[in-house]
Amino acid sequence: MPVALAAQDTTGTGVLSGVVYTDQKTPAPFVTVCVTGSRCELSNEAGEFRFMDVRAGEYRLEVAVPGQAPIVTDPVTLRAGLDVKVEVVLPPSTALEKEITVVGSATAIPEELKTSGFLVEPREIAKDAGALQDVSRYVQSLPGVVIGSTDFRNDIIVRGGSPLENLFIVDNVEVPNINTFANFASAGGTVSILDSAMIRDVTFLTGAYPAPYTNRASSVLQIAQREGNRQKRETRATLGFAGAGGIVEGPLANGRGSWIVSARRSFLDLFTNDVGFGGVPVLYTLNSKFVYDINQQDRIWAVNISGVDRIRLGRTAAAADQEPDEVFNFDIRYRGWRSATGVNWQHVFGSKGVGLLGITQSSARVRSTVKDLLRNGMSTLPANDLIAQSPTVFSENSGEDETTVKYDATLSTARWGKVQTGGSAKIFRVRYDTASPFGADNPYAPTGDTDPFFLNTTITTTQTSAYAQTTVGLTSALNVTVGGRVDNYALLNRTRVSPRLGANYTLTPKVSAHAATGMYYQQPPFLFVTVFPENRNLVPLRADHYVGGLTIQPTTTTRITIEGYHKRYSSYPVARDYPELSLANLGDTFNTRQILFPLVSKGVGRATGLEIFAERKGGGRWYGQANLAFSKARHAGLDAILRPGSFDYPIVFNGTGGLRLSSKWELGGRVAYLSGRPYTPFDPLQSTLQQRGVYDLSRVNGVRAPFYFRVDLRVDRTFTVAGTPLIVFAGAQNITNRKNFSQQTWNRATNALDTSDQLGVFPLIGMEWRF
Repeated sequence: MPVALAAQDTTGTGVLSGVVYTDQKTPAPFVTVCVTGSRCELSNEAGEFRFMDVRAGEYRLEVAVPGQAPIVTDPVTLRAGLDVKVEVVLPPSTALEKEITVVGSATAIPEELKTSGFLVEPREIAKDAGALQDVSRYVQSLPGVVIGSTDFRNDIIVRGGSPLENLFIVDNVEVPNINTFANFASAGGTVSILDSAMIRDVTFLTGAYPAPYTNRASSVLQIAQREGNRQKRETRATLGFAGAGGIVEGPLANGRGSWIVSARRSFLDLFTNDVGFGGVPVLYTLNSKFVYDINQQDRIWAVNISGVDRIRLGRTAAAADQEPDEVFNFDIRYRGWRSATGVNWQHVFGSKGVGLLGITQSSARVRSTVKDLLRNGMSTLPANDLIAQSPTVFSENSGEDETTVKYDATLSTARWGKVQTGGSAKIFRVRYDTASPFGADNPYAPTGDTDPFFLNTTITTTQTSAYAQTTVGLTSALNVTVGGRVDNYALLNRTRVSPRLGANYTLTPKVSAHAATGMYYQQPPFLFVTVFPENRNLVPLRADHYVGGLTIQPTTTTRITIEGYHKRYSSYPVARDYPELSLANLGDTFNTRQILFPLVSKGVGRATGLEIFAERKGGGRWYGQANLAFSKARHAGLDAILRPGSFDYPIVFNGTGGLRLSSKWELGGRVAYLSGRPYTPFDPLQSTLQQRGVYDLSRVNGVRAPFYFRVDLRVDRTFTVAGTPLIVFAGAQNITNRKNFSQQTWNRATNALDTSDQLGVFPLIGMEWRF
């Protein structure tokens, strides 16, 4: 099926439209078309028909030609939030008793979404050689997205922004972070909590998105999980990078609803207690979804995604005399859990509109300690004794809770077109018990032990918002969306109004031009706002988006887009005491201690780029996508000097796809090239004298690393076991074993510079068995 792009799935419904043709391929006017006999429309003079707000599912169209018996099409699959267009070709009048076939099925861009976005199908995530069945890692291969400083993280960094600027939505539930091993100062982690086998589709928006989206400055990752089987109970077992587990699903109330549950656990700790950095990660994930149709107009569903994780890093008795890496100069212990639960009620107002009420509760807890084993100087004590005697330089036992009530409505009107409106009220309850008693060795600071803090506070605050927009066709070729939203940030005592505007112009049946602009605001994370008294004066950061381009769809399964963009940042949080440092250059780290310092909202930034994207969706023997991006990102700290951003990659190429060799064999591959990213070198003299890393501030982001290049391959083999399919896959990431640059650190034990590499050759193995 060709690509489709969705606006916010606030309704769980889509649009089904198309054209009825005679057997001579001329439009068939005034033909009655019904969706499985429940809702009917009369085709116009051009043979066109359109059903708004149709619940996601599989449908057959009944077509009644005047004077003839009704005929029935093949099934048509409709996904939530999408416009599905079909062509219905009537058989000759002598053969009207036969069924007819829907041809040329295509998904089109929803009217309100004017700029390029991307629909990712579950197969693409599950089969991708580089994604590790992780939706965030797959998204890293799309245009405008770059990686951070390490392959071990799955941060989403879009068009010159930071990892903090992405919004996650799962089944109409806004989730602060969908990843394991996450902290309150980042939006990334190591692997997603979501089981890719439960995903129905993913919509990713990279800029100038419409008014329903709130409080993020760069991008939106919107995920719809599939329903369970409404006919029978099914089970599948899975094994992969995120661990081993299974999915169980089945019907509710004789098929009026369904349920599906996934549970996974990592397994490396069953074989070893150290994978090379002093410990082994342990994680558990649980996903569930329940759906029930009350009647033709009302549906309710509930979802939950949860993850529990723990890890220990640092020196061990076995590694004390062997490992020179800086991580072995610490003892780091982390435990965390996060969960999001949402209940939604959808009501369809006849054929004219639909409303969705949602109530969401999300919670996260983090407990961690960091001991500095060199704080009191070099020691010859055994590892366990040294850990016991070393001081704790950072501790955290904190939690964040968010309760949201939201309502969204979509109405079809004759005068104003498609009208969307809604609002939400959020209550945040945050509790921080965090301490850095000795401060941090900030490499921007001329001396060590800067910015010590003791944070023990509980805060309850709110954020309220409302939006409205209308999408209307001004001519047969020109479609315009106008809207805006208003957001109130109680903790910051600020209210912001965000206008949005977009237009799409059809040049030919296969080529269209689009442009959009908008103003976007985002509140800094609560931890940054509360950690120092000065930070209470922060205001929402602002990003202005300007996007325009062309979309070419040569066939129903291929799409080419060319898009340019410009982003302007203002009021960005920057360091008060380090004029060169902007928060826009941070966030891709597990080290919370080093990115907490006094901030002021005086940063600015610019990002400009051009992206070329081509894709072919599945359906034939092969599928895939490739993209080439040229960009320039600059950010300034308090000194107002625009410098290359830490995530500024001038040239990026990504390609990923699969080839079906036979009914049993499938080959997948992925290639990534990123021109070298900038970094700040250390001042060797000062670093040696102080026995810690001190940056050369005359060269902030003034040096570029070598280019990044990686090739991943994977082979899938399908077996039949007891009449059920067993899929086994194997492969490797970075098959060339290229030593891609990760970062430089100053090792205090050796008092010398260390350069660390990204992931080397990494084997892939896994399976899925449905029974």
